Amino acid sequence: MAVASRTWLDGVKPYIEKEPIAAFFLGVSSGFPYAMIGATLTTRLAQDGISKKSVTAFALAFLAYNLKFLWAWLVDGARIPVLGKLGQRVSWLVLAGVLVMAAVANLALVDPTTSLIQTAYAAVLVGIAGATFDIVIDAYRIEILRPDQMGVGSGMTQYGWRIGSVAAGAIALVLASRVGWSVAYLACASLALPAMLVGLIMGEPKRHHPISQTKGVGAAVKAIYGPFVEFFMRRGAFLVLLFILLHKIGDTLGQLTVRLLFNDLGFTNDEIAVFDVGVGFWAYLIGIFVGGVLYARLGMKRSVLISLILMGVSNFSFAVLAHVGHSNWGMAASIGFENFASGIGGVTVVAYFSALTDLRFTASQYALISAAASVFGRILTGTTAGALVESMGYANFYLLTTLAAVPGILLFWLMMRAGLIDASIGTAGKEKGSGQRPI
Repeated sequence: MAVASRTWLDGVKPYIEKEPIAAFFLGVSSGFPYAMIGATLTTRLAQDGISKKSVTAFALAFLAYNLKFLWAWLVDGARIPVLGKLGQRVSWLVLAGVLVMAAVANLALVDPTTSLIQTAYAAVLVGIAGATFDIVIDAYRIEILRPDQMGVGSGMTQYGWRIGSVAAGAIALVLASRVGWSVAYLACASLALPAMLVGLIMGEPKRHHPISQTKGVGAAVKAIYGPFVEFFMRRGAFLVLLFILLHKIGDTLGQLTVRLLFNDLGFTNDEIAVFDVGVGFWAYLIGIFVGGVLYARLGMKRSVLISLILMGVSNFSFAVLAHVGHSNWGMAASIGFENFASGIGGVTVVAYFSALTDLRFTASQYALISAAASVFGRILTGTTAGALVESMGYANFYLLTTLAAVPGILLFWLMMRAGLIDASIGTAGKEKGSGQRPI
């Protein structure tokens, strides 16, 4: 929570502590499997002459990331034979890392031109293994970070994720043109090692609380229902869930049509590359850093509220751009501000969601929270964005997305005023020694 005596320098110092640095390397390993079945696989399939229809169908491999909450309880409740001696989190980190490397190696060895269906199966396996790796990495990250490090740790993870995904794509493209896609994918598989090494070096998180001292079916069953029961026993739990569902609708709705806006305003590919990709990328990185500092300096509640307001206002900037028309300065300002706000929000909101978890159910609860935060918004907005633009025009559409952000902002503010934010925080967001609620 916020401490009045903190200075802005205190917000920077946590970036050089060992736990946030470890979070960075966890993020590197988290980002690369996603890249392997994303743009990298799309490029590989296109270069192999696979039809566009077949290439886009491979997007189904990402479904595992949206459904990972279905098996996240295993990471909390199932003890791995032999490896389990390393600890619950470390053993799963090592196992999931090995599974990801094996899945990527399998994808490296299949030939899309010979068997597209086998390539699809291999991509789905990478998705499942990568999602499982994500589950463990998120749980490990939350449990090695102190509550006051949550913001900086979330930011470092996002830095690592970006670097890991970009590195995987770059390594694959460079090696593929020289030694072929198979060798390129095998080389990228090594990017699972940073997270595995973090686990082996730092060991089992001291804040991890085992679900039960018993083993067998009973412990596994408790791992399934325990996360739900524990969360909904908290004061204000249903309002917190409503906030999780609502908070990103405006932002998601707006982002779905940004490239369509740029195209209809007549921006060239070069202009998009410079102002959208170039300016946006650096603005996002700066936003991540600022988000970590804000969280450490102002505390969780105020930093989250500020980030929600900034993300809402960023949608208004696109309404202004739509009204102004083709303007490079306007595009740079709107995309820069949007990415800056998203970087801040990505840190503060992720840190808040991390703090919501109970240290006995970290993997399960965070997987559920992250799924609720993303899937609901995508389903709701993905089916309406295009139709709304056609019916009301870009300027009015982005004004609507700005208004769509208001309910989430107001709900969070009301929860702050009612004391529900503090009441709903799990043990992950509390200092050592805070009690747990019985289940």
